[in-house]
Amino acid sequence: MRVVLLTGKGGVGKTTLAAATAIGAAEHGHRVFLLSTDPAHSVGDALGRPVGARPVEVAPNVVAQEVAVLDELDRSWSAIQNWLRQLLREGADELLAEEVLVFPGLEELVALRAIREVEALGEFDVCVVDCAPTGSTLRMLRFPDALAVFMGGLFDLERRAARALRPILGAIGMRGLVPGDEVFGAFERLVRDVDDVRQILLDGDRTSARLVTNAARVVVEETRRSFAYLCLYGVATDAVLVNRLLPEVARDGFFAKWVAREHEEMQSLEASFGVPLLRAQLRAAEPIGVDALRAISREVYGERDPAAILHRGRPLRWRRLGAATLLEIDLPNVSKEEVEVTVHGEDLHLRIRDARRVIALPASLVGRRLTSATLRNALLQVRFAR
Repeated sequence: MRVVLLTGKGGVGKTTLAAATAIGAAEHGHRVFLLSTDPAHSVGDALGRPVGARPVEVAPNVVAQEVAVLDELDRSWSAIQNWLRQLLREGADELLAEEVLVFPGLEELVALRAIREVEALGEFDVCVVDCAPTGSTLRMLRFPDALAVFMGGLFDLERRAARALRPILGAIGMRGLVPGDEVFGAFERLVRDVDDVRQILLDGDRTSARLVTNAARVVVEETRRSFAYLCLYGVATDAVLVNRLLPEVARDGFFAKWVAREHEEMQSLEASFGVPLLRAQLRAAEPIGVDALRAISREVYGERDPAAILHRGRPLRWRRLGAATLLEIDLPNVSKEEVEVTVHGEDLHLRIRDARRVIALPASLVGRRLTSATLRNALLQVRFAR
């Protein structure tokens, strides 16, 4: 099943273009599932009809659903939350405790687990995902690394300690302080779910991200950063969608300066990404309903199939060069001063501005010396000696 993720800064029209992409893919003969994982759901608003936690057909060959994140958290996180809630119960406000028990990025990953369920149905060719704004999406991409570190060492140690302490604390009435096997089992199921979602996101043959932006300086700068971060985490971006461009008729009069600024930003966008740059003009009326969304899809994609891979590329890859092994990462719009590369044990640690990633080294590279890390022409090359 093909997966198309649409994300972007809040307010740029991400949901409208996600819905238009789904409608357009159906026009090309695909069976499409439109999935909203944005906590502030608005797919129903764009379609002009109710959409909720249960799948509903919204157009020919298009089924839509807004994931109920709280319900999904209860399914996968309740055993862990119940134990943590006991620890926080003394002297803590109950509502505050509930907020503390949901870690950054967890909600988005749990919501994206719905992609697996759509695939398991075997009824759809394409899943178009209206993701949360880029800030939440990037937190989601960081979460698996943090969870892997926890499970890789601390988790096993905690489990052995819990088994040893449980009889002792039980004898003095404090057994609840030690997590039971059901808590550890819930953690293990969560890790499996997160890994399944991660494999979907990193599979460039089935999953593509599309960044939605406006031709405004602040939004463009965030889009550049988001593109680089998606490359860092190994998610392939196959297009940038520029929404709400002023029509040419606005070049005279009051909006003349706005049109000129948009032209400048478009030139900047064209120089920033090596993927297709697709456009949608600002409309006289808010685009609501299937017909309006179909028109946007035709404007944005033209004769292209919205479900197709619009640009092929692997943002993160390993290769051999003579006696050395290289890790290559596409990092457009990043300067060498913003990159930090270090090796700790069996992991490579990358920091790009305020984004971090921990990459497990292949067994053949563990213990090898990192000889260089260079950034040229938007390509980071990390070289390991033989």
